[in-house]
Amino acid sequence: MVLVTVAATFYLFYTGYTYYNTALEERFYHPRHDWFKPSGIYGQGLGIVGTFMISFGVLIYIARKRYNFLAKYIRLKYLLEFHIFLCTLGPILILFHTAFKFGGIVSVAFWSMVAVVLSGVAGRFIYNQIPKTIEGRIMSIAEVKNMKKDLAVELHQKFNLESNTIEIVTNLISEENTADKKKNLSYLRNVLGRNDLPKSKRQTILKMVKDEIKLSKKIARLKTMQKLFKYWHVVHMPFAIIMLIVVVIHVAVTLAFGYKWIF
Repeated sequence: MVLVTVAATFYLFYTGYTYYNTALEERFYHPRHDWFKPSGIYGQGLGIVGTFMISFGVLIYIARKRYNFLAKYIRLKYLLEFHIFLCTLGPILILFHTAFKFGGIVSVAFWSMVAVVLSGVAGRFIYNQIPKTIEGRIMSIAEVKNMKKDLAVELHQKFNLESNTIEIVTNLISEENTADKKKNLSYLRNVLGRNDLPKSKRQTILKMVKDEIKLSKKIARLKTMQKLFKYWHVVHMPFAIIMLIVVVIHVAVTLAFGYKWIF
């Protein structure tokens, strides 16, 4: 999808470069002004397609997330990627629809759209930091904590480790002890080496410990990311609503002045 977005952007620049590079006061004399101008067949078409892509991307994502629309057929994480794709390429098409000329109420819609896209990028980063199920549903703190194992008991039962070695492991994966993870892992590797354990078992133990450390970090990070995700909506949603309102007004005014596309 990234390649499609990049290719489409490159094509739009390549196709209309001479027009977009022409000064605003001289574009009227450009041989393809009637084609590339915002009210032209090509320019207006980009605006219509771009607006449709954004609207469809938002509506289908909301329908799936809030009302479980097509939940049996589409995983939320895949639909989120599709939503991001449509709501990235759509604004690019609208940018070319404006022919890089902003003014009046249209500028409000455009900069609101830019704010929505940028906040969407930030939101995706935050979203990716939050643990999710295989279906893409955000996991609660209780669900993540349930994934943790009683590693001390498991190491004792499977590998019959000494109590002091198990104590080192327990200290290593504790949430309070986060400063010297690499140093402690190295120390644990040396301790396991002195226990005459086979190399395969030492590697298995180290992998188990690393997995538990990663899970502990996820739990520590989850509260922060969930809070940020909550505040993110405070920025993302208002700009999206402003953009929608202004776009509706823009379309209504355009139709009122008799600007029609190919129909």
